[in-house]
Amino acid sequence: MNEVLLRSLTPSVLGILVRRGADFAAAEDAVQDALVEAVRVWPADPPRDPKGWLVTVAWRRFLDATRADAARRRREDLVDEEPAPGPAAAVDDTLQLYFLCAHPSLTPSSAVALTLRAVGGLTTRQIAQAYLVPEATMAQRISRAKRTVSGNGVSPARAKPRARGRFDQPGNVATVLRVLYLVFNEGYSGDVDLAAEAIRLTRQLAAAIDHPEVAGLLALMLLHHARRAARTAPDGSLVPLAEQDRGRWDTESIAEGVGILQAALARDRLGEFQAQAAIAALHADAPTAEETDWVQIVEWYDELARLTDSPVVRLNRAVAVGEAEGPRAGLAELAALDDSLPRHAAVAAYLHERDGDLATAARLYAEAAHKAPDLAERDHLTRQAARLNARRCR
Repeated sequence: MNEVLLRSLTPSVLGILVRRGADFAAAEDAVQDALVEAVRVWPADPPRDPKGWLVTVAWRRFLDATRADAARRRREDLVDEEPAPGPAAAVDDTLQLYFLCAHPSLTPSSAVALTLRAVGGLTTRQIAQAYLVPEATMAQRISRAKRTVSGNGVSPARAKPRARGRFDQPGNVATVLRVLYLVFNEGYSGDVDLAAEAIRLTRQLAAAIDHPEVAGLLALMLLHHARRAARTAPDGSLVPLAEQDRGRWDTESIAEGVGILQAALARDRLGEFQAQAAIAALHADAPTAEETDWVQIVEWYDELARLTDSPVVRLNRAVAVGEAEGPRAGLAELAALDDSLPRHAAVAAYLHERDGDLATAARLYAEAAHKAPDLAERDHLTRQAARLNARRCR
């Protein structure tokens, strides 16, 4: 059984059922039944048209479930006679599923889980392992998400494309991209590499919709992912960007990301993911950390701050200013920001260390370690504090 083939067909089959009038939850259940049947039947009797086979079986399962449930008899008005078996129409409904999964009524975590299930074709078990939660917990999360989407009366059949890649959808491009970015940032736990999965899904979206921010997000993911092998030491500890072995960076991914970014920027419709990708490209372009063009990075952070007005962006900009103009300039920028921001203490520690104030830096590193969101970052910051305390005692 070709699992990759089934995963690739799942979103389009699901989209066809939804377009025919099935609500999202019922359609997803029917498609899962069809996939189970495919696993049973295909090894001995492979179909000539796998997608058409799945559509036919899933549609029959949907009709059976609809007709058997008296409480859903109102759906009979939506269901005509079963379409004749044959090759499935060459219509890609995947894009509509992206917008359904990014429905504004869903929490970010639920939108991510539903996207991985409906568009990514992952099993509940795989998603649960990637999130390090029990399968039953993830099953409940996905079921609630499906009920929410269905309960809001969402139907992609009523969602028509508009000019220049805009859509009359419950979600929008920005929401879809943010969901994909959340998938990417979940990391690499479990037997599903969510960063690689996010890149695969974003490639799929980029092929379906002509939008510079989609290209910008794909470029950003590729540029960040290119540094993956150098981010951790053999013992699993974090390696800061400035200390990474750049010979371990994936030059093919960098070249692809830069090419995609350049094409997006040439369209002169700048968005936040393009700006973030431009910053990542400048880091990737520097042969050594010392040769990083921090002045230009500050300029891109200015653009990003204008686009987002995000305090986290301004925090990162303070680091860039500290590199471009000196640590005291960076500290002056930092003083204007709320010290309750995530990683504020870590940034302050770094800038104080560069300014030579080791006592303050060590104290702030220890404070930052206490607030760290994960064990790897906590260990890294704790080691930084210990390193500075050891230097002070010499």
